[in-house]
Amino acid sequence: MRTSLFIALVMLAAAPAKAAEEPSGCDKFKWNIDHERAVLTAPDRVKLASGGELAAVPSTGMTLALSAPADAKLPAPPERAPKEGTFAGFTSFKAPKAGIYTVSLSAGGWVDLVQDGHPLKPKAFSGATDCDGIRKTMKYEISASPFVLQVSGLKENSVSIAILPSE
Repeated sequence: MRTSLFIALVMLAAAPAKAAEEPSGCDKFKWNIDHERAVLTAPDRVKLASGGELAAVPSTGMTLALSAPADAKLPAPPERAPKEGTFAGFTSFKAPKAGIYTVSLSAGGWVDLVQDGHPLKPKAFSGATDCDGIRKTMKYEISASPFVLQVSGLKENSVSIAILPSE
């Protein structure tokens, strides 16, 4: 009996812990994402090659072409190392108007915003699966100086991105 109990306890301890389920559906974001979702899916998105620089943060969405992490030549090491078989890329922006901005992605991946040589930490984060056009959104406080947006760990070779003043 003790042996059976011991084996049962060992098997339970060895079972993989179930990861927390991610929220599913557009209504599961922590704030209203209607504007970001519309911008991410609009046909007038700016098409960018990785490494490009824009004079200003566009009011439209952007589609950023990505490549293998080794080929992406990210200006700063990503905070989270990309997995094998994923894609990465970056773009830089001249000085925006200082403020809180939402940075939204159409697909799951890691975002690094680098300004004045330092990574910015998001002030807030929200994400959900099963919401067509948007997967995650973060709020950052960006100062009036140039910054770089890096993305990594994406499963596709392009991603739609929106950087919008926070409402």
